[in-house]
Amino acid sequence: MSELLQASSLPALRILVVDDQATARRILAAQLQAAGHLVLEADTGDRALTLFQTESPDLVLLDVEMPGHDGYWVASQLRASEAGGWTPIIFLSSRDTDQDLWQGIESGGDDYLIKPVSATVLQAKLRAMQRLRRMQMRLIQLSDDLRLANEQLTRLSHEDALTGLPNRRAFDARLQEEILAAQRDKQSLTLVLCDIDYFKGFNDKLGHVEGDICLQRIARLLQETCRRPRDCAARYGGEEFALILPGTPRSGAMTFARAVLRTLALTAIQHPGSAVADHVTLSGGITTCIPDPATTVEGLLRRADDALYTAKSRGRNCFFSFEMQMDTHEQRSGAKP
Repeated sequence: MSELLQASSLPALRILVVDDQATARRILAAQLQAAGHLVLEADTGDRALTLFQTESPDLVLLDVEMPGHDGYWVASQLRASEAGGWTPIIFLSSRDTDQDLWQGIESGGDDYLIKPVSATVLQAKLRAMQRLRRMQMRLIQLSDDLRLANEQLTRLSHEDALTGLPNRRAFDARLQEEILAAQRDKQSLTLVLCDIDYFKGFNDKLGHVEGDICLQRIARLLQETCRRPRDCAARYGGEEFALILPGTPRSGAMTFARAVLRTLALTAIQHPGSAVADHVTLSGGITTCIPDPATTVEGLLRRADDALYTAKSRGRNCFFSFEMQMDTHEQRSGAKP
């Protein structure tokens, strides 16, 4: 009973039968089909090669003695056409010398059966091939599972778990890429660092669960504000976010900052612990340049961080740019420099 269950669990095979004698080929095909296998038939080496390439059989039963190209030649061609895979090839031949067996294995065969092949021997060989096929399928599945796991691990290693934005590691790599691209294309590159104002007070008043929800909402807002394909919003750490805006000049950077502040005001996330507004606000530092060979990730981050510090010192709820020497408070109020 256990043998029957084991047999039923073995996968059916797609078997390519290659024999120039139609009667012998059809008798063998009928036996294989009766055992539940799918059979492909070829009467020449060229036809066998075509079916092998288009149908990808699991096993080849190959006659040695054929007109034109013999089975040894066919086997060598089948092996040469495989793209990194492996398909078992079993020779069927009336030749029974040691030299014939050696030549069969050397040409790419995996086994050599002497005609006439008994049904018992043939079934035993097929059972062995089925076990190998099942093992191969398991290895392919394990390989696919490992590939998916590696892809997920790579994604997780570059993604902030709370917000879904790129994390600091991914951000640093992306900023380096954009510096090189802007340097090559002689285009402006803008970097923005921004903090949620008085976020500790938010957590103290409303709790860390609400704090996490707030971070997620700000992340979505920033991500939605980055409308162009290459714009990038990332979680820089804690309550701090970073934005990379390729091809954005100084004026465009400040326009972007004003849009963020307006959206925050309209969203009106309540902030009972803030000293500047009744809703959540951001302070941001902006730096814009056309990168040259001396431009570095560290240098841009340092300049944006200095601008962020200046924005905080000017009362928060604003963005500051050293390159423009003004903040969004001044622009909104219409103050003259």
